[in-house]
Amino acid sequence: NQCFSISIKATYHYHSKDSTIRFNEFCEKYVSEIQSRKGVKKAIQRGELLLNGEKTEGGRWLNEGDCITWVESENKPPKIYPLDLSIIYEDNYIAIIEKPAGICVSGNQYKTVYNALGHNLIPSTAIDALPWPLPAHRLDNQTRGLLLIAKTAGARIKLGHDFECKAIHKIYHALVVGKPEKKGEIKVDIDEKKTQTSYELISYTPACKGGYLSLLKLTPHTGRTHQLRIHCAHIGSPILGDSLYSKEELLLKNKGLFLAATGIRLSHPIIGDHLSFDTAIPEKFCKRMTYEKRRNDHFQNSRNS
Repeated sequence: NQCFSISIKATYHYHSKDSTIRFNEFCEKYVSEIQSRKGVKKAIQRGELLLNGEKTEGGRWLNEGDCITWVESENKPPKIYPLDLSIIYEDNYIAIIEKPAGICVSGNQYKTVYNALGHNLIPSTAIDALPWPLPAHRLDNQTRGLLLIAKTAGARIKLGHDFECKAIHKIYHALVVGKPEKKGEIKVDIDEKKTQTSYELISYTPACKGGYLSLLKLTPHTGRTHQLRIHCAHIGSPILGDSLYSKEELLLKNKGLFLAATGIRLSHPIIGDHLSFDTAIPEKFCKRMTYEKRRNDHFQNSRNS
């Protein structure tokens, strides 16, 4: 088995006013980088030329508005990592798993979600099945939660498009230091690009460090690296356990980052059904709030006695 990392090289759209044409003839005419009929035929057979995100036969007639995608496959042999993952949803095209905190989605190391997917998911039987399921987006190493997986080339391309069009909505929960306003919008430029996150204060408790500890629901409207961590720090309420964007004295030894991807909303990339999934707020969040409240109560009682 080998793993394909799919990247889009070019996209074309067919308009019937041009002329009536078959899929392979269109590719021969317009995908100029493939310089022979034989090369086009092989690319179609390998699933490198897709019609509306799906592998199909070359003789199919095109219809108005059809999308032809030329994708490039990079072979990367996987090393199966036998880590048992929690599978929230799975069908022949996609899956949603719960990523544990402290493990990377992908990378050069062995212990990654990427290498564990083959141990957990059922291979797709679709005509454009990927030899190996692939994550459709990323989560930070220390962030746990819902991760969307593509099992076919068509699903991967459509999910990539939906992320770009902001048609996939994610929800996070975080424990932050301090007590923000009840609701708010955070708009900060990151790497000279506009970003936006909505937040809602769910609950809070007094804490010995930082005055308060608050549970926030976070809804990112853009997707920049470390966006939620930067945004929370920007409003003066860094995420608990954040080694990059909070003060060192607010870190908790061996407790990790208190950020979790708890919800996802999307249209199924192939079937079109609306999908909505939620997972529980990590137990360590509630335990930390209970601990801080008890600790603060004890401190206050000691001062008053």
